[in-house]
Amino acid sequence: MSGVRVWRWVPLEQRRAVLLDGVEWTVRRGEHWVVLGPNGAGKTTLLNLAAAASHPSNGTVEVLGARLGRVDMRALRERIGTVEPGLARRLRGRSSAFEIVLTGSFGSIALQHKRIEPAQVERAEALLATVGASHLRERRFEDCSQGERQRLLLARALMDEPELLLLDEPTSGLDLPSRERLIGSLDTMAAANPGLPTVTVTHHLEEIPASSTHALLLAGGRIVAAGPVEQALTAATVSAAFGLEVSLSRHHGRWAATVTPGTWSGYGA
Repeated sequence: MSGVRVWRWVPLEQRRAVLLDGVEWTVRRGEHWVVLGPNGAGKTTLLNLAAAASHPSNGTVEVLGARLGRVDMRALRERIGTVEPGLARRLRGRSSAFEIVLTGSFGSIALQHKRIEPAQVERAEALLATVGASHLRERRFEDCSQGERQRLLLARALMDEPELLLLDEPTSGLDLPSRERLIGSLDTMAAANPGLPTVTVTHHLEEIPASSTHALLLAGGRIVAAGPVEQALTAATVSAAFGLEVSLSRHHGRWAATVTPGTWSGYGA
């Protein structure tokens, strides 16, 4: 992305709401990015551009070498794997976990039985193992927990061997055990697909997988910091992005943030 600006017209207020402003960002093969920022920072807008689901108001966006506005967006989206909150509600609850993963072969909601080949069955089995969900194979999707569904959606997104993987708050709403299982699956997936670039959007540093290589922090539609995770995630940059003073810690590749005592009154006013 280069010089990207996204705005939307607000009829009731008769003004433009700027969602992204002056964004410069490049994701390279094999990099695993995490995008953080408070509500309204522009994270979802940024992810929609990366998913070839929308166009910028100004600036240039290239996805997998194709410039938005000069390419068939539907064909481009077929090369991108996504895990987003609304997907689980659109899939058939009575389908088995294995069938849900298989639907990723064609990017469709319903399973196209006549088009399934032995190689796809074999890949689905392997992906279930990769995300630690082989034991769910015959369980109905509607009977799986939210955490189990998220792991199945991750396997589904990988089914068609995407060239880019985008995850929009994949651990949102999960309890601690489910969150940790999913994060473990993300780390396993990254190790199994070393060349696959990924972008994961989250609100919380505790949800950043240890396999993350780069971080981008947004606030008010602008980039606060971007680069290798050790350089981009600092107490100063996170404090600036979220508008309050925080302390950071890191253990075994995982991050945690705590608000510095006595600093609440000076921030967020």
